[in-house]
Amino acid sequence: SSGINAEWPLRPGGMVFYFSTVVDGREYVVYMGRDKMENEDLLRWGWPEDVWFHVDKLSSAHVYLRLNKGEGVDAIPKELVDQCCQLVKANSIQGCKMAAVDVVYTPYPNLKKTGDMVAGQVGFHKNKRVVKVNVEKNNEVWKKLEKTREERDVDLKLEREGRDREDQEELKKRKKVQREMEKVQIEKERKEREMKSYKLMDANPDLCTSNQFDNESDAERELVDDFM
Repeated sequence: SSGINAEWPLRPGGMVFYFSTVVDGREYVVYMGRDKMENEDLLRWGWPEDVWFHVDKLSSAHVYLRLNKGEGVDAIPKELVDQCCQLVKANSIQGCKMAAVDVVYTPYPNLKKTGDMVAGQVGFHKNKRVVKVNVEKNNEVWKKLEKTREERDVDLKLEREGRDREDQEELKKRKKVQREMEKVQIEKERKEREMKSYKLMDANPDLCTSNQFDNESDAERELVDDFM
């Protein structure tokens, strides 16, 4: 489960608009729901690497940017942030008519949905993880993104579960590699101890002779004991 709210009515998915863009040589997917019910589905089945965008204090679409694994919110290229902001502004009934609006964005895991909230309403776990930017209208930017729009009927639950399985498999592989590396290290340390021991005996031959005499003495004593 996404962890947003396990008590929501179970809807596996619906119609979602997908957009594609390339920034700094990296491909990104941006997506949003068609209406407030799809917005609820996206809130429930989002991915940990998603970033949520919304026009501040105005009604708007919920736009999500799917980051590549290993990328953080603080390192999103400014050009990519601007594209998402222009898209969410253009999909706000009031915001699209305004010269400038404030847009907020935050990592998906920071979203909070409680049972008393209406459809499309969302809060935050930590306000300090919410970024606010002022966005001036730039039709050229959002129209370029709009040209890539693709509407799909998707099973968001199935996609999220598939993503989580892949994550678990990757974790298992990493743990297996780590165990193998630990075994190699243990074996390496064992061999190093053996080498030190051999070098110590080479440097102190009397140590070896003394041990040998001690062993012979023990053996002789055993013979005497047996004879007695």
